[in-house]
Amino acid sequence: MHIIQPAVWDYAWGSDTEIQEIIGCDDPRIAEAWFGAHPLAPSTGPDGQPLDAFVADDPRRALGEGTLRRFGALPYLLKLIAADGALSLQVHPRLDAARAGFAAEEAAGIRRDSPLRNYRDPNHKPELVYALTRFEAMCGFRTPRRAAEVLAGLGTPLSDDLSSTLRDEPSATGVREVFTRLVTPELAPNPGEVAQLVEACRLRLESGSPSPRADRTVVMLAAQFPGDPGVVTSLLLNPVTLRPGEALFIPAGGVHSYLHGLAVEVMASSDNVLRAGLTSKHVDVPEMLRNVDYVAAPPIRIAPETFHQATRVYYAPVDDFELSVTDVPADGVVRRLPGLGPRVVLCLDGSVVLAANNQTAMLPRGHAAFVCDGDGPVTVGGKGTVVQAAVP
Repeated sequence: MHIIQPAVWDYAWGSDTEIQEIIGCDDPRIAEAWFGAHPLAPSTGPDGQPLDAFVADDPRRALGEGTLRRFGALPYLLKLIAADGALSLQVHPRLDAARAGFAAEEAAGIRRDSPLRNYRDPNHKPELVYALTRFEAMCGFRTPRRAAEVLAGLGTPLSDDLSSTLRDEPSATGVREVFTRLVTPELAPNPGEVAQLVEACRLRLESGSPSPRADRTVVMLAAQFPGDPGVVTSLLLNPVTLRPGEALFIPAGGVHSYLHGLAVEVMASSDNVLRAGLTSKHVDVPEMLRNVDYVAAPPIRIAPETFHQATRVYYAPVDDFELSVTDVPADGVVRRLPGLGPRVVLCLDGSVVLAANNQTAMLPRGHAAFVCDGDGPVTVGGKGTVVQAAVP
């Protein structure tokens, strides 16, 4: 076992308190804490060695023959994420697009840490988010009929035009046309048109809106990003609320934005984000649009399977990762964590003791360990709650 410390990021939408309280630090703002071996920001051991270097020292022992053969590196990244404001309107690329985009940007000589870079690695980025507090998000497209209904009645030229397009073409083609118009700079509504639609949503909300959640989201986003056409795209997307303990899967190609809350994320080990709005970061609309899945679909909520009345496992429909949550009561019973192979174990609450391969490690709240494949089975005792990222 190898104790690791997270790499932290202070993006503008982060929180002043949430992650700080878990990992025990006084940084003024933290948006994400990364527990993994992504070369952009790997976790570090007590001696300062990056986790990717630790894995590279003995990859067969660290990853196991199967994971090494399939992926060549640790295939997942575990995070804490704390959103006090909305994240960008974004999509993550599929594997073939990521490989092609990464190769093209490497050939163009764009530094991997450049703010103009789309592809920081050649990997896709499906992800699963597990809520620790009430967690608000937008994810995937509503049906064209429902999106047209939400837009109808606002009475602005922009809303009437978008609603008419969706009624005339109630398919993925209509969704593509409307979404493309909203986010493409040459076609997008100007700030005045966006403000007019926002005001219509505010007035409808005050008078008893048939779509109060959609209208509240527009007003909230407009306060953070005034004049941004991405505000209007929220009317096309499915709203999602997760209660603590609930999980949402975001496939590659799924348009989404997280709005507020604290959560654990596990994803393929990638930092590839293609943005179209609601951000001050790099935006590449054509590349984003090439990666979007326009087929309307409900959000993919992942229900856990429960083992031994203590562990809930969230099986995502990908080969890169799975997430488990284990509650450890103070009953003196040592419990075995599920799975084998390389794992990252993070203590969310209390204080626990991990044991594997005749080694033990104390994990207070906010502390984590990387467990090598060669360490074999892992047990946990003490009192608290741990999350584990593992390879299926």
